[in-house]
Amino acid sequence: MKVAAFIERDGILTLPKVERGCQITPATLQDLQVNKAALALCEHLKAAGFILVATTNQPGLSSGFVTRRELDRIHAGLRQAFPLDDIMVCPHDASDHCSCRKPQPGLLVEASFKYHLDLERSFVISDKWQDARAAQAVGATSMLLESPWTGSGHHDFVLPSLAAISGKILQLQTRHLAA
Repeated sequence: MKVAAFIERDGILTLPKVERGCQITPATLQDLQVNKAALALCEHLKAAGFILVATTNQPGLSSGFVTRRELDRIHAGLRQAFPLDDIMVCPHDASDHCSCRKPQPGLLVEASFKYHLDLERSFVISDKWQDARAAQAVGATSMLLESPWTGSGHHDFVLPSLAAISGKILQLQTRHLAA
């Protein structure tokens, strides 16, 4: 079975605006700010054999804040910038109580079926507690970038940089392969 690195879109692959302590996701392609530091992370993990899947909650789709066409343009920009295998989206609002909206693990489970993934050997990379909770639900390892959004719940690792996250994942993968 294959392994994956699930990468949070906003806060890892993109640099969202922060207003009043909240991340504001890009609503148009012009708003998109690619996080150049994430390119090395993606390249290292891709070279190590990981399937790279960006994951994102996009309630703006259901509320009309962003159109599907504009979201597709934003994701085309991300696919040009990063060696992603897929971008998986939850279009629902929290009030929908769906299984795909993080912290629920639905996006991870869907990807596991699509790509035949071993979730227990996979990693979830984010700056938010919701992703760590989704990782925990499927037995994946959470790798959180230090941020105001890590929360106080379960975290496997909280690290200061994407380079540190990349290094830790490769170290853990090597250890697992040697075992």
